[in-house]
Amino acid sequence: MRNPPAEPTLIHYLTQPPWLSLRFLAVWLRNLRVWRKLMIPSLLGNFGEPVLYLLALGYGLGQLVGEIEGMTYMVFLGSGIICSSAMTGATFEALYSAYTRLTMQQTWAAMLAAPMNVDDIVLGEIVWAATKALINSTAILIVAASLGLVADLRALLVLPVIGLAGLCFAAIAMIVTAISKSYDFFLYYFTLVLTPMLLLSGVFFPLESLPGAVSAGAMFLPLAHVVLLVRPLMTGGVPDAAMLHLLVIASYAVSAYWIATALARRRLIR
Repeated sequence: MRNPPAEPTLIHYLTQPPWLSLRFLAVWLRNLRVWRKLMIPSLLGNFGEPVLYLLALGYGLGQLVGEIEGMTYMVFLGSGIICSSAMTGATFEALYSAYTRLTMQQTWAAMLAAPMNVDDIVLGEIVWAATKALINSTAILIVAASLGLVADLRALLVLPVIGLAGLCFAAIAMIVTAISKSYDFFLYYFTLVLTPMLLLSGVFFPLESLPGAVSAGAMFLPLAHVVLLVRPLMTGGVPDAAMLHLLVIASYAVSAYWIATALARRRLIR
C-alpha cells in the first residue's frame, strides 16, 4: 500500500512568496463595514487610554521632569504616545479581532469558500489593522495639536509614517495569531515582546538615558525607529537618517507578512 503524501512543511510555505492581488480589499471592506457599527465604543476604547497617559504623565510627571532634549516633557511624551498608540492599535486588531474571525466566528473559513485564498485574507487583515492604527493615531495627533504640542504642518508627515508602522506591527502580531491555540497565548507576546519594546524605544524617556548596550539593542526594535521619525516631525525638526529608519520599519513589515502568510497557510490549507 502506498503511503499518503506528506503534508507540506513550514519551510515549503516559506519558500513560496505571498501571492498579491486586489482581492484583499474585499476583506478590508468587510471589516470596515462591521467596525462602523461599533465605531464609537471602539474609538473611545483605543483612543481614551493613550490620551489618559498623555495628560496624566505629561502634566503630572512633566512638572517633575522639566525639559528633555530641549523640549517640555509634555511635547516629548506626545510624540511617543502617538507611536505607541499605532503599535497597540494595530496589535490588538491583528491579535484579538483577527483571531476571533479565524476561530470563533469562522469568518476566514467562509472567505476561503469564495474566490479568495489565504494570502488575500492575511493581507486584508493586516491592512485593516494598520487602518485602525492610523485612525487612532490621527485622533491623538489632533488632540496633541489642540494642546499646542505640534510645531507646524510638518506633523502631517507623521501620518504616512504611522501607516507604515501600523503595517509593521500588524504583520508581526499576525504571526502570533497564526500560531496561537487560544487567546491566552497572546499574554506571552504582550509580556515578552510588546511591553519591553514600549519601555525601551524612547516613548517615555530618551534612548540616551539607557545603558549603552541596552540603547544599542533598542535600535533593533521597530518602535524605536518609528519614534525617531515621528518626534522630529512633530517638534519642527528633520529626522536624522530618515531613509534608514523607513527601511528598517518596511523590512520588518515585509518579513513579518511573509512569515505570517506561511504560518496561516500551514494552519488552514489541508
